[in-house]
Amino acid sequence: MEKSYSCNIKQKQQGKFAIRLRAVGGDLTVEQLSAISAVAEKYGAGGVHLTTRQGVEIHEVSTENLKAAQAELESAGLKMGAEGNRVRIVMACPGNATCRFGAINTKSLAAELDRRYFRMDTPYKLKMGVTGCPNNCGKAREADIGVMGVRVPKWTAEGCIQCNICVDVCAPKAIHEADGLYIRNPDACIGCSACTVRCPKGCWNTVSYGYTVLIGGTLGKLPRLGTPLAENLASEEEVLELIDRVVEYFKKHGMKRERLGHMLDRLGQEKVLKELRSDVPV
Repeated sequence: MEKSYSCNIKQKQQGKFAIRLRAVGGDLTVEQLSAISAVAEKYGAGGVHLTTRQGVEIHEVSTENLKAAQAELESAGLKMGAEGNRVRIVMACPGNATCRFGAINTKSLAAELDRRYFRMDTPYKLKMGVTGCPNNCGKAREADIGVMGVRVPKWTAEGCIQCNICVDVCAPKAIHEADGLYIRNPDACIGCSACTVRCPKGCWNTVSYGYTVLIGGTLGKLPRLGTPLAENLASEEEVLELIDRVVEYFKKHGMKRERLGHMLDRLGQEKVLKELRSDVPV
């Protein structure tokens, strides 16, 4: 049986706490939502707070009601969130389950990351985000460790009506038209799948799907966008193996209250990337 944890955040009001709940990838069942509603009404202020990282918090819970409130939540299959110097809730967008831009199954990957790492002790808080494509709805670029789905597209002339929609929707300007042909610059293409989704005749098709791993993103007081560690990996297994290396590296080299990205800056980004990409154990 999984061990029960609490995540009770002290409020400025004396004797009041916020209970933080864990919603992996932002998913909750209607039964769980009903339980949250009931507990918020019974023990809290009658409402909830939705965090920026897909968590749910019930505020205004008194000290004497914390255990009872948590017990009712856990009986509905809800788990408590995390705080402090450890791996936090894993964020994810809907991915290819429902989104036409989604290149990967974000939910299965987020669930596996949660299973492997959630609540693991680290030098400082460590946040993970999984996003289905470079639209970045899952905030992979702003996470300590982010995974982004990508596609490699290819144009075929058959059926093309020369509408130029692919050129217009390509944000990095990786597509241009020349003598009736549409040419993609692979160095500029970010794998966002806008061309494959928006082409009205289906002339842009996906050749392959992949994963890009980014590390070192953070918001807060010293914001930093994630640095690409590996691009267009072919499988979820490769992604997980690389993330294992990143987490262990951070645990070994990170300093107290130092985010992963700031560790990169302190040690030298190129040095760290080289070591993480090598076959030599870190």
